[in-house]
Amino acid sequence: MGREDDLACDGWDSSQCVGTPYCPPRCPRFTDREAATVLVRPHEPEDLEALVGMYLDFDPDDRTMGLPPATETKLRRWLDRFVDDGWSLVAEVDSTVVGHAGVTPGDAAAPHLVVFVTGEAQGRGIGSELIRQLVAYAADRGHETLVLTVKADNDAAITVYDNVGFDVIEQLGGELEMHLSLASPVVDAVQRPPAEREG
Repeated sequence: MGREDDLACDGWDSSQCVGTPYCPPRCPRFTDREAATVLVRPHEPEDLEALVGMYLDFDPDDRTMGLPPATETKLRRWLDRFVDDGWSLVAEVDSTVVGHAGVTPGDAAAPHLVVFVTGEAQGRGIGSELIRQLVAYAADRGHETLVLTVKADNDAAITVYDNVGFDVIEQLGGELEMHLSLASPVVDAVQRPPAEREG
């Protein structure tokens, strides 16, 4: 059985699931706005080439504040940071990586996060789900706060972060710094089993 088969249950209505003690911090299975099954799981070393391919295909308009890096050498070095000094998650649709979210440094009380979704997968709720997954995993790993930086004119991203519970802490030129305390009620909400969240 492949790893997607181990974690996702096609044809199974997750809204009835009450979870088990063996579940990850948040149910890995998600149905996006186009009714596609999305699997969100921890990034593994064998995901490197898929992530490199995903990011190299990014449109210049999908890059922000110099991320993801545009050249393959810099991109590989950047992705290595999530393995060497952080952790990350990937989102897959039909075994194709369509999103990536991660934090660095991995041992910090308040690590910095990034979230990216391919152009074709945007507007389907995958980015929001990746952020909720990141919150659930970060709390489970003992982090205290999540920190992000976003361009002040990126209204769509700011709305997503605000809806999850991030607060603007500071404006630095054309960028906003936003924080989410992992002591907030949002953590309990994102870690609930699907039947409790959707019921």
